[in-house]
Amino acid sequence: MASVKYWIETDSTRVREQAIHDGQGTIVRRLFFREQSQLPIRFDIWELPPGASEGDHTHAGDDALEEIYYVMQGQGRLRVEGEDVSLAPGVAVLVPPGVDHGLYNTGAETLRLLILWGKPPV
Repeated sequence: MASVKYWIETDSTRVREQAIHDGQGTIVRRLFFREQSQLPIRFDIWELPPGASEGDHTHAGDDALEEIYYVMQGQGRLRVEGEDVSLAPGVAVLVPPGVDHGLYNTGAETLRLLILWGKPPV
């Protein structure tokens, strides 16, 4: 039996639509390589329609996650500890564990982001 050399997934392989962290509207989450990757991170593409939000939240304690948001399309803002950071294509923001943050689509088109997240090493 040959060993697997690589995996391929597409935008439509694993899709979830849900409200997240008491935000407004529904976020489309495209999850990649959940069972295959051995890295201590997750890789998603998120799509927020106009007016949708993730909702402010903090990852602390057992849920102490670090997140990297990279904007691929649209306009929005990331509220970080009460400060608004403008989001546009090409902008990346790293949010460390324990920091309050929330994602908001403030534009007229879908806000599409690549998100990497995981627990930092102890």
